Amino acid sequence: MTSITMIEAAAGRLNGHARRTPLLTSPFLDEIAGRRVLVKPECLQVTGSFKFRGGWSAVSALAPEVRAKGVIAFSSGNHAQGVAAAAKGHGVPAVIIMPSDAPKLKIDNTRALGAEVVLYDRAKEDRDALGAKLAAERGLTLIKPFDEPLVIAGQGTTGLEIAAQAAELGVTEADVLVCCGGGGLTSGIALALEAKAPGLRARPVEPEGFDDVARSLKAGTIQRNDRLSGSICDAIVTPQPGDITFPILKRLCGPGLAVSEDEAMRAMALAFLRLKIVIEPGGAVALAAALFRPEAVAGDAVIAVASGGNVDADLFRQALERYA
Repeated sequence: MTSITMIEAAAGRLNGHARRTPLLTSPFLDEIAGRRVLVKPECLQVTGSFKFRGGWSAVSALAPEVRAKGVIAFSSGNHAQGVAAAAKGHGVPAVIIMPSDAPKLKIDNTRALGAEVVLYDRAKEDRDALGAKLAAERGLTLIKPFDEPLVIAGQGTTGLEIAAQAAELGVTEADVLVCCGGGGLTSGIALALEAKAPGLRARPVEPEGFDDVARSLKAGTIQRNDRLSGSICDAIVTPQPGDITFPILKRLCGPGLAVSEDEAMRAMALAFLRLKIVIEPGGAVALAAALFRPEAVAGDAVIAVASGGNVDADLFRQALERYA
C-alpha cells in the first residue's frame, strides 16, 4: 500500500526530472466561482500531464536487470506518454497498448517518444488481458495506469507540492478538486494532504455519465460505468475505481462531483483566456466543478488540478469558438 514515505521517496527520484508546477490565479475566475480559485496546471508537466510523475516513479524504482527487459502499459494517452518518456529516459524499451479511438495527438506523441504502440478496440477487447499476454510473452514489466502503489506514489508528489504552495499562500483549509479516472492521482494527492496539509480535502471530479468514483463513494462499494467510451473526457474514462485506490478514496476523500461535457469545454476556454494554459476536456473537469458547482464547495478558496493538456487541435478550436 502506498504511504507518505513512498510518496516522499518518489519525489526524490523525480527531482531533476519532473517540473514543480505552480498554483495559478485569476480574478476573473474568482468572480465566476465566488471564491478564490487556485489552479495546479499539470498540463505544464513533462509530456503534458501528471502521468509523467507516476511513470517515472514506477520505472525508476525497478531493479536495473528487470527494467532493462522493458516495460508495458495500457492507456488512452497520458499514462502512455508518461511511461514512454520514463522508459526513454532510462534507455529501455516500452510497449504501450492504446484504444483505437484515443486522440491522434496522444497516439502520435507516444510513438514519437520511441514506444511501440499496440491499438485495441476498448468496446470489444480486454486491455488488461492483452497487456498481461504481451508482458508474459516478452518478459516486460506491466506499469498499471492507476492501481499500482509506485504509480500512486508518483502522482502523490503533486499533493506534496499543493500542500507546500497552499501554505505559502496562507490557504490551510480548502477542497482540492482532482480530475479522476481510476483514482491514482486523487488517492495519491489525498495521502499527501493527509500527512502534510490535513485541512485540505481531496475530492474527485468526473464527467457526467462516467461518475463511477462518485457513485462508489456514495454507495460505499465499487460501482462500474455502464459505458467504457463515448466521452470527450477520454483521459478519465475508466470502468471503475481501482482495488487499491478505492479504499484510499473512501477513507480520505469528500463526495465526488460530476460536470457536463459543455462545462468542461467552457472551462478549457476560460483556462486559455484567463490563465494562458491549454487543458484537455478530461483535464478540465476539476476547474469546471470549481467554477460551475460553487454550491458543492465550502470555504473561501478552492484548489483545482488541471491534470493534462494533450488535446487535439480541432477539439480545442471548438472550445474556443464556442466559449471564448
